[in-house]
Amino acid sequence: MKDEEREILQRQGYKLVGDHSAVKTCHWLHQKLLYHRPCYKETFYGIACHRCLQMTPALQYCTHTCVFCWRYQGSTEVQFSGTADEPPTILDGCIAAQRSLLSGFKGDPRCDLALWEEAQQPKHVAISLAGEPTLYPSLSELIEECHNRGLTTFLVTNGTQPDVLAHLDPLPTQLYVTVAAPNEEVYKKTCRPLIKGGWERLLTTLHLLPSLDTRKVIRHTLVEGLNMAHVEQYAQLDHQAEPDFVEPKGYVFVGRSRLRLSIQNMPSHQRVREFAVRLGDELGYPLTDERTDSRVVLLAADPQTRFLKLDEVERRKGSP
Repeated sequence: MKDEEREILQRQGYKLVGDHSAVKTCHWLHQKLLYHRPCYKETFYGIACHRCLQMTPALQYCTHTCVFCWRYQGSTEVQFSGTADEPPTILDGCIAAQRSLLSGFKGDPRCDLALWEEAQQPKHVAISLAGEPTLYPSLSELIEECHNRGLTTFLVTNGTQPDVLAHLDPLPTQLYVTVAAPNEEVYKKTCRPLIKGGWERLLTTLHLLPSLDTRKVIRHTLVEGLNMAHVEQYAQLDHQAEPDFVEPKGYVFVGRSRLRLSIQNMPSHQRVREFAVRLGDELGYPLTDERTDSRVVLLAADPQTRFLKLDEVERRKGSP
């Protein structure tokens, strides 16, 4: 990565780790420490968001250049090059970077010091943030390293690497697949793939999902005026995937996406909710929860499963 690209990412709040990994504290971690306001993933899935490590092992690598992506896309590559950093090194570096980013909160009189102390010891790793993590060649080993340390994991993927998902061992505690288009035409406009056959790869991933023995979520990132039509086609895709949860979530006008879209592309929560209700009716998934401040709605195949905390999910996965 060029020095100027590193400087751009650092100005955006990324803490770079090694040659291709990074950490960034999210808005909701700040809110939890200062105001006891948790993120929607804590509400929906039971993570402690002040103990969440939001990281990526593939900062500059991705198969998409999505119009709604907030990250700097100038250095995007579709294939890993050079020698990849080892998972223990990445995880140690990310935890140290997170602690560095949190250090300033301790002096803020609004900060709950008990929560700040807990935040020094992450319990959950969100392997997302930026880039496409399935391009990191040692992803299985990274997930295993997290689990060996007692950390639960979310893996967020755009679904263009089905062979990687098919061979992951272990699987993450929870697997997110972003489906940001109902058909190939909208996919090309919205996700702007850098590879050939991206749509077909995504379809292969959706067919694969029912065979993966972990908790699964389909996320529909919704952009007003671009990809909020054809609810029936979204439902057909979701039927194939048989996810535990579906998350229709509104695009947020932040970061570098502001160079590609306008604030008019950010749907209201009411618009997201209307989409979710129609989709839920098609799928037979009831509306289980929602967060207006995040413009997100939760649909669940079995609404009771949302109350199963991630550490319990991980424990059950390890049971005979």
